Formats: sequence, C-alpha cells, structure tokens
Amino acid sequence: MAGLILALNAGSSSLKAALFELGPDGPRPAGRTLIEHPAGAAEAVAMALAWANAAAAGRPLAAAGHRVVHGGARFHAATPITPKVTQDLDALTPLAPLHQPECVAAIRALTRLEPDLPQVACFDTAFHWGQPAVAQRLGLPRALHDRGVRRYGFHGLSYEHVADRLRALDPDLAAGKVIGAHLGSGASLCAMAAGRSVDTTMGFSPLDGLLMSTRCGSLDPGVVLYLLQHERMAADEIQDLLYRRSGLLGVSDLSGDMRELLASPDPRAAEAVELFVRRAAQLIGALAVSLGGVDGLVFTGGVGENSADVRGRIAAELAWLGLELADQAGAGERRIHSASSRIAAWVIPADEEIVIARSVIVALGLPVH
Repeated sequence: MAGLILALNAGSSSLKAALFELGPDGPRPAGRTLIEHPAGAAEAVAMALAWANAAAAGRPLAAAGHRVVHGGARFHAATPITPKVTQDLDALTPLAPLHQPECVAAIRALTRLEPDLPQVACFDTAFHWGQPAVAQRLGLPRALHDRGVRRYGFHGLSYEHVADRLRALDPDLAAGKVIGAHLGSGASLCAMAAGRSVDTTMGFSPLDGLLMSTRCGSLDPGVVLYLLQHERMAADEIQDLLYRRSGLLGVSDLSGDMRELLASPDPRAAEAVELFVRRAAQLIGALAVSLGGVDGLVFTGGVGENSADVRGRIAAELAWLGLELADQAGAGERRIHSASSRIAAWVIPADEEIVIARSVIVALGLPVH
C-alpha cells in the first residue's frame, strides 16, 4: 500500500496542511486544510495529524515535510530532519523571530507524536542560494558576512512553484527575465532569469523590501539607532514594532488587511495602499536593473492572486515598462496582460505545499508508483 506525504506550512498564526499521493508524475494532491492556532503550532500539528489520518482512510504516512523560513548559511537544500538539524534550526531564530519558532515547534510536535515518521525541512532561503555574490552582500565588514550577516532572501518555495508552473504554462517566458511578486501578509519580489533567482527584495531577514501587512519593509537603519538612543526603546520593543505594528497596519492605524483598507473611506487607508503600491513599483524597477530588462511579471500570494485593484494600480505605475493589463476576471492560473502589452503578466496561485512534497520525495529518495 502506497504511503502519503504530509506537507506542513506553519505560519505565525495558522498552519496549512496538505496530503499528497506518490504518483508516477510526482505528488498528487489528496486533501488540504487550514488550521488556526491561537494556542500555538504544537496544538495545530496535533489537529493536522488527526485530520491527515482521517483523510488518509487507512493509508499510512510515508513522510512529512515542513516549510522552514530560514536555513541560514548551512542549509542550501531540503534536508532530512535529525535532532541536530532541529537544534541548528532553533539557533536561527534571531534571523526570523516571527516565523522560525513556529517552524521548529511544528517539527518538535510531530516528532513527539510520530517519532518514527521521516521528516524533511524545506527552506524558503534555498531557492536564492545560486544568486551572484554581489546580490548576497550587505555593505558591512567582510568578517560579519563570513559570520552569516548577509542577504538570504525568502518566499523561495513560492518562487520555485512559480518558476515550475511557468515552464508548463509559457515556456518561452519561463526561459526569459521574469519578476515574481509574492504579495500577501508577507510580501517580496524575486528577479528570475531562466527560472533561477538572481536578486530579491528580502535580505538578511523577512523584514526587508516591500511594505507588508504588519512589517515595515526597507528602513533606514538610522531609524533603529534613533529608537534605541532617543526613544529609549529596548530591543524587544523595537522587534515588536518592526514585525507586528508597522507596515499597512502602522501607516493606516486601522488594519493590516488589504481588503479592509481598499474598502475603507478613511484617507489613512488610502495612504497605506498608495505606499504599498509605490514601494512595489519602485522595487520592480530595481529588479529590472538586476535582470537587464523584464519579459514578464507574475503575481502570486493572497493579495497578488485575489486583488485586481492592487494589480491594476501596480501596473499603472509600470506603464513605462510597457505593461498593460487586460480584463482581469477569472480565477486560477491565467494571463492578464493585454494584446498590446510589451511585457507579459500572469497570475499563478501560490502552492508551497506541493513544492514541499516534491522536496520530500527527492530528499528521502522515496519510490513513486
């Protein structure tokens, strides 16, 4: 009897779980669920495992894979989990304090519940490891770079899915210069040449780059010095400010939910949306420099997939690139550029879980049927 792969994607307040069959053409979806976990990732994993066992209908689990936000300087590819690997991942918490603890908690919870089940860590940073050295540098002393203070990039599982689907949907575009726009609660951009990352907007941590739901995005480091020296804020207060009280929420003083801001008549909401769009357009322009031109733009993530308004506003800012959108009605994977647009535009819904499942198969050498 063929086993199933359980893919777990732990966020800061919810856990996505998906089951996949081991098919001859790769993993086949066998069920998905979303579990809110106000009590923490450990409880959510127990709920996900109960759901998986019920959905499996007597078929055993062959393995599990976890999305892990940060792989640091050591982990460049999906890695089977051992106690030492779990310990090393926990040590990376300062690099992603909002997300890494949940990832590690999910791993430990599943280990307690299913100690004999093989598990694999799949890293959001791994997709960006082939970038040119200049894209990985910060303007700091080399000794700090050598100790891991460098640009890593994130949302790699999402961009890997975009690159894979684009090869099937539009092979000519996939072989060219593409900017992926993962726009959601966390948001970033990735410049891809022939499906490989050459630059991205998130750097040392998931705080960098675009304005996000509650995260600040790119920030003059002098602001942090000011907060320390003149506002007398402690480091944990600054961390909370930058990760949880900034971004769309901080600018609007209303909400970090793009849907609520677009529906609001409050001018502060309009200002937050305008800043989000402006930052996105500016950084798309910057990544166009990294690529030496742009052949296409792919929207993914909750906002990128579902908000025609936001996509339209970003496209209007990019008219100088020759981007022109057509009627954006519809759902799922679809072209959204007009016939006269000089560059392509696509919507590709995010599916990090199927990338996790594929990574598990490769990392463990599982047989397919």
